[in-house]
Amino acid sequence: MSKSVIKAILSPIFILLATSVSIAQTPTTLGQPASSDSSRSAASDSTTRLKAVSIKAYLQEQPLFRLTTAASTIDSAQLARHNPSSLLPAVNTIPGVRMEERSPGSYRLSVRGSLLRSPFGVRNIKVYYDEIPLTDAGGNTYLNSLDAGALSSLNILKGPDGSLFGANSGGVVLLSPVGVGRHSDQASASIGSGSYGLIHQQLSTRFQVSEKYRFSLNQAYLSSDGYRDHSAMKRKFVQTVQRWNYQPNAELRLLGFYSDMEYQTPGGLNAEQAAANPKSARPAGGPNPGAQEQHAGIFNKTLFGGIVHDIQISPWLKHVVSLFGTHTDFENPFISNYEFRKEKNIGLRSYLNFSDRSKGDISWMMSAGLEVQKGNTSIENYDNNQGVRGEEQSGDQLRSSQHFYFLRFQADLNKRLFLEAASSVNFYSYSFRRIFPEAENRFTPIHFQEEWMPRLALSYVLLPDLSLRASVGRGFSPPTTAEVRPSGTIINTNLRAETGWNYETGFRWFSRWVEADASVFIYNMKDALVRQSLEDGSEYFSNAGTVEQRGLEIALKLAPLLVRPAGLIRSLQLGSNLTLSNFNFGNYVQDNNDFSGNRLTGVPKSNLVNYLSINFPAEVSLYVQHQYTSSIPLNDANSVSAIPYNLLQAKVDYRVWLGEKRLNLYFSADNLLNESYSLGNDINAFGGRYFNPAPLRNFNAGASLHF
Repeated sequence: MSKSVIKAILSPIFILLATSVSIAQTPTTLGQPASSDSSRSAASDSTTRLKAVSIKAYLQEQPLFRLTTAASTIDSAQLARHNPSSLLPAVNTIPGVRMEERSPGSYRLSVRGSLLRSPFGVRNIKVYYDEIPLTDAGGNTYLNSLDAGALSSLNILKGPDGSLFGANSGGVVLLSPVGVGRHSDQASASIGSGSYGLIHQQLSTRFQVSEKYRFSLNQAYLSSDGYRDHSAMKRKFVQTVQRWNYQPNAELRLLGFYSDMEYQTPGGLNAEQAAANPKSARPAGGPNPGAQEQHAGIFNKTLFGGIVHDIQISPWLKHVVSLFGTHTDFENPFISNYEFRKEKNIGLRSYLNFSDRSKGDISWMMSAGLEVQKGNTSIENYDNNQGVRGEEQSGDQLRSSQHFYFLRFQADLNKRLFLEAASSVNFYSYSFRRIFPEAENRFTPIHFQEEWMPRLALSYVLLPDLSLRASVGRGFSPPTTAEVRPSGTIINTNLRAETGWNYETGFRWFSRWVEADASVFIYNMKDALVRQSLEDGSEYFSNAGTVEQRGLEIALKLAPLLVRPAGLIRSLQLGSNLTLSNFNFGNYVQDNNDFSGNRLTGVPKSNLVNYLSINFPAEVSLYVQHQYTSSIPLNDANSVSAIPYNLLQAKVDYRVWLGEKRLNLYFSADNLLNESYSLGNDINAFGGRYFNPAPLRNFNAGASLHF
């Protein structure tokens, strides 16, 4: 990024900062805001002030200020700043994290990595839903099954962390569904609509039935016609959380969701097609019909749930155990075939926390546990006769098994030095047999070598407002079932797991009106998995030698004006988040092509997010977000790149009180600069079909009633 571009992007922030500092010098009334359920003043909006943030990262609630890990949290107030129909804008504010949407419903998520491989959207990340893994035994995560309004918060731990969470080489995402944390009785209904036929409806209720039993239910419907031809989507979603505190020290939770989602897949375009008509779906080419002709799309019905038992056995001993399962019916009519999947997954996770409750200068905690998952998947491919299942092509059954054991020890010395040592040992295997055309009776087993994932880390409070941290850890990410048996239908038993060591250091500065969080890391990955595509658009995967990842992440948040009862501006917050990624292939030769030293496919060198949040009188608020993304290499040869782009988004909220009920009205706009860009690219695409053009300037509005 050139100096002129940086200056153009940052100058508005500096102007606002200078203005805000002068405002902050005027007398204000500071203090804890009243509850948002009862207060009718600007002080009720917790997003207008900085506070000591806690995060549940390692089996307990911890202050973010002293955490040994590069981590970010997105709470309900931050989610409310954005369009309620999608997690994407909020997630993309986090340094080191990138979320894409190729078409409505088709998401991709990466943490500190590329989207080299993302058959079902999430790459090298372990995702948890409360205490239950959302990532299944085969490594797949159907993140797009969730409704954004059904989550109260997201915690993202960046960098490989298998010490407590098993196989991952990018990071861990901890989702908290509505109803799990502390809450008061309330109900709400919302409706929103927008450009390209967007409709989003939600109903939510949570209440305490008795002294020991609490109940939460969320229902949502989302649909869109899409910006491009053949890109419509629909999703019906329901979620429940039920909590029974049968003893003061024990809770039994039942939680889960059902999601019925379908979306059309318009397919990638080459540069000429995208320039001529960015709204078009992939046309016919050579012997292959077009996406619209083949009714290409995804149909996913997923039932997910489990039971969590949480008990404080004694002041120093806690036990948590969860039993869970998933059932998915998946259909994918594609250019070359019509695929049917049935996936079943069961598992158990259990751990013990041993805590030192003495009030001395040294305190400690030790955690030990295990996690086990088993998966059974049948995959059948048929001819696709314009959206109708035809003759048999091939069918396979895969069984996945993974389990790991973990042990973690932490010590806190004088509330200043925090030490952490942890490790897990991971076991992964799968087996397969042919169903048709020639059925096999026996399964062929593939076993991976057991992998240790140690982690050592510390944080040190150098000054009351400044903490330093450092860590070293090992990542491990085996191929998923969707990579072992991809849409090309050939089972690849030669794929190896990605492994590597991550070295990292950083600091946090949390003062009265400034938060700064910075990290620098080096991660050397071996056997990186890379997506390749065939002429008909089907995909296959291969290992790409080594990848050298060096990165810098900076998050800066300023609140020069906290909360005051009078004046035009009642509160003000602004910030900038910067990601610099120097990711390159190391030794990578494929099909006599030497890609060694090239930039890692799918990763921009720089990404900058600036945002501004203002509260005005009469409970009117404004949120503005700007994102700059540099060029992105789209193939391993680095011969084609997506051009840089700037996104500008804005949202206005207005609260109206109707007795004890609260009516929220909002209006939001996306891509205000009317940029032509591709938010999700098909990397290494055959025939140069890399581009999935994103919507131009678009708008939406909605209302929600809380009572």
